[in-house]
Amino acid sequence: MASLKELTKRSEGFVSGHRACAGCGASAAFRQILLAAADKPTVASICTGCMEVVSTIFPYTAWNINLVHSAFENSAATAAGMEAAYKALKRKGKIDKDIQFIAFGGDGGTYDIGLQALSGAIERRHNMLYVCYDNGAYMNTGYQRSSATPYCAHTTTSPAGTVIPGKAEQRKDLTEIIIAHNPAYAAQATPGYYMDLIKKVEKALAAEGPSFINVLAPCVPGWGYQTNQSMEMSKLAVQTRFWPLYEWQDGVYKINMNPREPKPIKEFLQAQARFRHLFKKGNEHLVEEIQTEIDKRWEALLRKEQATNG
Repeated sequence: MASLKELTKRSEGFVSGHRACAGCGASAAFRQILLAAADKPTVASICTGCMEVVSTIFPYTAWNINLVHSAFENSAATAAGMEAAYKALKRKGKIDKDIQFIAFGGDGGTYDIGLQALSGAIERRHNMLYVCYDNGAYMNTGYQRSSATPYCAHTTTSPAGTVIPGKAEQRKDLTEIIIAHNPAYAAQATPGYYMDLIKKVEKALAAEGPSFINVLAPCVPGWGYQTNQSMEMSKLAVQTRFWPLYEWQDGVYKINMNPREPKPIKEFLQAQARFRHLFKKGNEHLVEEIQTEIDKRWEALLRKEQATNG
């Protein structure tokens, strides 16, 4: 694993000048991911979404690597096609260098619209990394709910009010869905724990076959917090066990951070405007329901780790 000192000497793959919101968690994650990948030539695809829009406003780009913009549902298919063409050209002796392929997509373009393409790319065993930057909704188009949106979160299409208390359904567990595909490597990460994310990117790119990293990317306007709090929100998600840091490889689960004294989910919820309604009188049971679900998922993850580590 590259040290922090070594990383500072590498060329930046995602540079300044983009139009992301102040404090954007996804832009921090992209910078970390491409620093981890900077030891080899890298080609990326990105589908329509927040980070594509803010980083590729013609005639400018924040990408210091080769990038292909694909349709909303096609980031995995685009990267898979490039990887297949690269292998064919390498077999013919027309390319002699090693090239890495990374596909990027938001939760809308991954959990929902792009899931079919991602599933197919993994099933065909393309040697590529797929990174989902999960900010919990379709943030680029006005904060509509996605299947990554947490239970009870207020969005423009799951508005909290007298009829519903925000999103009525639990968040889809995409990482476990991908693990069921038997990839070469899968993990969850977040930019607040940047060395953990960087280490996982290095592992994913070194694995032979399709890899997947689900990155929780705090969103200032969509979640509703101050612009200087993104890394705090990122860490709080881990410390409350809302977003466990773990990895899976060769059938084995490994939890990368087990908070000794986990914070109650209430602290994570209270810090965000999208959950403000949960703290009105009469909604106490909803916070309890969320805590119960968090605890249930954490216990299930612990059992998986124990079962696969003998």
